[in-house]
Amino acid sequence: MSWILLFIAGLLEVAWATGLKASEGFTRVGWSAFTVVTALGSFWLLAMAMRELPLGTAYAVWTGIGAVGAFIFGIVMMGEAVTLARVGSAALIVVGLIGLKLSSGH
Repeated sequence: MSWILLFIAGLLEVAWATGLKASEGFTRVGWSAFTVVTALGSFWLLAMAMRELPLGTAYAVWTGIGAVGAFIFGIVMMGEAVTLARVGSAALIVVGLIGLKLSSGH
């Protein structure tokens, strides 16, 4: 269950990062509220997952899901550049996340 909570927390991290961009420096009230709510949800789920998962693993996976998720969202929804270096770097993050999951013992 802790891995599911962590995965959802990571998805919420993507959501709040997207909201942060859309809030235009917290000048758009609706997007600002969205950002705060999704950030709080993400932190809360991360804290729940950390009850059972090691700190380093949980935090690295959470930030990794957020980073790769935001990277994919930026490409698909915002037209950000797709380059070999960017995709390769994101792939390395994914390999690291898989390694952490497989070596965590949970």
